[in-house]
Amino acid sequence: MKHPTPDTNKRRLLQLAGWTTLATSAALLGCGKKEEAPVAAAPAAAPAASAPAPKPAPLKIAFAYVGPVGDGGWTFAHDNGRKAIEKEFGDKVVTSFVENVPEAADAERVFRDLVGQGNTLVFGTTFGYMEPMLKVAADSPNVKFEHATGYKQAPNMRTYDSRTYEGAYMAGVIAGAMTKSNTLGVVGSIPIPEVIRNINSFTLGAQSVNPKIKTKVVWVNEWFNPPKETEAAQSLINQGADVLFQNTDSSAVLQTAAKNKKLAFGWDSDMTAYAPEAHLASAIINWAPYYIQATRDALEGKWTGGGGVWWGVKEGAIDLVSVSDKVPADIKAKVDTIKAGLKDGSFSIWEGPLVGQDGKEVLAKDAVADDKFLGGVKFYVKGVDSKVPAQ
Repeated sequence: MKHPTPDTNKRRLLQLAGWTTLATSAALLGCGKKEEAPVAAAPAAAPAASAPAPKPAPLKIAFAYVGPVGDGGWTFAHDNGRKAIEKEFGDKVVTSFVENVPEAADAERVFRDLVGQGNTLVFGTTFGYMEPMLKVAADSPNVKFEHATGYKQAPNMRTYDSRTYEGAYMAGVIAGAMTKSNTLGVVGSIPIPEVIRNINSFTLGAQSVNPKIKTKVVWVNEWFNPPKETEAAQSLINQGADVLFQNTDSSAVLQTAAKNKKLAFGWDSDMTAYAPEAHLASAIINWAPYYIQATRDALEGKWTGGGGVWWGVKEGAIDLVSVSDKVPADIKAKVDTIKAGLKDGSFSIWEGPLVGQDGKEVLAKDAVADDKFLGGVKFYVKGVDSKVPAQ
């Protein structure tokens, strides 16, 4: 057996040491690779959700009313139009109103206050607000002003009106058929062309079915004054009128007719409930179509000043509603035919030959009055048995 020599042992020790060193280096090298491995990147943060665009501030709209919202007539009709805006546009608008604003210098203060509250669309709902609105409009170029029944405009003020004479004419047709005394009575408010035109139209409607009628008029020189309206209505009844009409804002005329067992009409709003036994029909104004259109124009940046509109049956602004069962069927049918003709333009109320109270011709045969003519009516037609007040 061959034994290892010292040299052999030495070589083995050196060899073993080499393997050990190699193994250690390999281990260290492996450890170095682990330490140098790239650290996994943190996941990218999700992009922040974009904040919703701020909601536009609502359009602030204000109304100035000449009477109380509970008058049952003119102001009540305007307030129904305001409510229609709220229903149509929801939280895109905020509306408010001031009632019983007089047609005087105080109206200017009210309009300035409405502007100061941040309203940028302001409606003035009676003729007497025209001059005060013009003054405030001149000082408030960024506010849009709408004036009912006026004729003066500005770059930021326009006018709107309803053809109330169409409702008056249709009521006249019924009155002419229902009167037994052939005397009709009208309670007038302010003797401006609008009201004189309505009295004439009522008379023309009555004459279309009963040429014998005459119309008496008593003026109260106010839009809303129930005691004065009551007194005027009683005066007309005392003069022989058995069917009453009005161009005032309350239900007093209709109620006075009922107390005297006479007949009458509602005006501006449906007044049936105030005296159903006397009520023949109501000539109403629906302001909603115009108020909604004006508001939409303002919201969409399409509103323009300096002009005016005059809407009637055709546009859904005027109607005769709640016609009583006391009215004969043939008269109801006649009213329906007239209404259809006004809607499609085939019927004209103011068409010649037409003569004034003094017997002089005011419209030649086949001539149809234009809006300029109608806007300047300051005379009574033949058949009105009263004098036009001095203006």
